[in-house]
Amino acid sequence: MRKLWILLFALAFAGAAHAQYRWVDKDGKTRYGDTPPPGVKATALGAPASGAAPAPAPVAASKDAKDAKKGPMTAAEREADYRKRQEDAKKDAEKSAKSEKAAADKAENCRIAKEYQATLETGRVARTNAAGERYYMEEGQIAQELVKSRQNISQYCGG
Repeated sequence: MRKLWILLFALAFAGAAHAQYRWVDKDGKTRYGDTPPPGVKATALGAPASGAAPAPAPVAASKDAKDAKKGPMTAAEREADYRKRQEDAKKDAEKSAKSEKAAADKAENCRIAKEYQATLETGRVARTNAAGERYYMEEGQIAQELVKSRQNISQYCGG
């Protein structure tokens, strides 16, 4: 029975033997691990034993000094950062697609406005009234439509 207790005791502290950092958690308990959680003051333990992985390199200086004090990112932080980058890329792609669609719509409106102006400039434009009868626009109506058409061209074609 005594050997079992010694084995359990040895296994309980085996994790601390390979740990590279020591910190005190919010409950006041001392914890050991390879990467400390963000926002705690962690103490680096001695050099790793021969054959063990080297200690992680210090965090490079970042835009925010607070980020530099955090230490290495945990797996959850890396995952959150990855998801944020994916979401940002998706938003950028949607924004780009939206602006391309707006540019295509504007070019189509420009083409239609120029065609309508060319039709008005022929001087003989037919319309259909509410009763379904065909009639020709008078010169005054054509002049008003030409003014509107030029405004549409300046709006959609930029000039």
